[in-house]
Amino acid sequence: MKQPVKVFKFGGASLKDADSVKNVASILERFRQENLIIIVSAMGKTTNALEKVVAAHNDGDTHSARQLLYDIKAMHYHLMDALFDPGDEVYALVNDTFVESEWVLDEPPHGNYDFMYDQIVCVGELVSSRIVAAYLNRRGLPVQWLDARDIVLTDNIYREGWVQWSQTQERYDRKVPAMLEQPGFVLTQGFIGSTTENFTTTLGREGSDYTAAIFSYLSNAESMTIWKDVPGVLTADPRIFENVSKLDRLSYKEAIEMTYYGASVIHPKTIKPLQNKSIPLYVKSFINPDGEGTLIFGDADEAYPPIVTVERNQALMQISTRDFSFVAEHHISRLFNWIADNRLQVNMMQNSAISFSVCVNDTDDKVMRFIKAIDDDFKVILDRGLQLITVRHYTESVIQNLLNGKIVLLEERSKGMAQMVVKDVPVISWKQA
Repeated sequence: MKQPVKVFKFGGASLKDADSVKNVASILERFRQENLIIIVSAMGKTTNALEKVVAAHNDGDTHSARQLLYDIKAMHYHLMDALFDPGDEVYALVNDTFVESEWVLDEPPHGNYDFMYDQIVCVGELVSSRIVAAYLNRRGLPVQWLDARDIVLTDNIYREGWVQWSQTQERYDRKVPAMLEQPGFVLTQGFIGSTTENFTTTLGREGSDYTAAIFSYLSNAESMTIWKDVPGVLTADPRIFENVSKLDRLSYKEAIEMTYYGASVIHPKTIKPLQNKSIPLYVKSFINPDGEGTLIFGDADEAYPPIVTVERNQALMQISTRDFSFVAEHHISRLFNWIADNRLQVNMMQNSAISFSVCVNDTDDKVMRFIKAIDDDFKVILDRGLQLITVRHYTESVIQNLLNGKIVLLEERSKGMAQMVVKDVPVISWKQA
């Protein structure tokens, strides 16, 4: 009988070029005897590039959309040329996969932008998984390729599909255990699922971590490991702050709080499926695979240093009624129905007698759709381009340092956590004044 399942996830940074793919293979050779389900993201910045294809097609610029898709295809072929011999069957598999997106471009832009987005952008994960699976097989690491859309069933909300857990478990049980009984690994895609009508859906941007958690839950995995370009979970984003340190261990609760409020090392939805089955999560470095990384497990909070997350692209809406009435409970109930309908992620909120302020992620056109929906009954003062700074286990000195050069628009503190919605102080020269 084979060993318990472990789930590994490799993101775009670990697959950005041919040398990176070779490095992933070298890591996996260490686990040749393990029973692995491997989740892969699109390579490098492929998803960003595919989003430009969607935008061009939606604007009716078919020529630009096709050229952008051709450039993405050429990049993948160039990468394959460094990994495979000419004529390898992977070239035909990748070409056939790109055809799925080319068919979408043959049709007029779909009326539902999110639907069209999912049918095009999914090609990134599908192509990446084809290439990685073929290369691992070439390196003597047997791999069975699995289409995640055959397993992960979602509702019909495109770009942020909600997993239908019972049906997804049934699909998994029908197919995957038999695959795991065979020699080698099972490899599939992150980020994507499907509806009951077999249309592709995506699970939210950077959703491959979540896919790995889904498969960990479905398989009752012994553990899950996310391979990153950092040594583990850090006290702050090293691209923004200096002198950050690695956290050796985090509780599920602490990790959920960090990721919900902007820690980009893990997708926010990742932790809960693991917590529900007490599956430990390791965050390790693909640059230094011998490093200990960070273990996320357990419910007992430990003593932590201040942990800072910065969520950019925030919108702050101050909402008041048009009939001069107080913002009462029935108003807030209606507003939250509209928030749910538009899939806005609420990060912070406050209410007073005459207004309700809410800070949300400012993605796509969701904020403007929401404002349009409530326009008949409410007026909105909108401030965009903001940052949400969250400090867990804060000290006053840390907060004061963070707020240098910032204007605080909204602030809230509770035991152990402080949040500030801020914007940069404009620098005005004497000439401008």
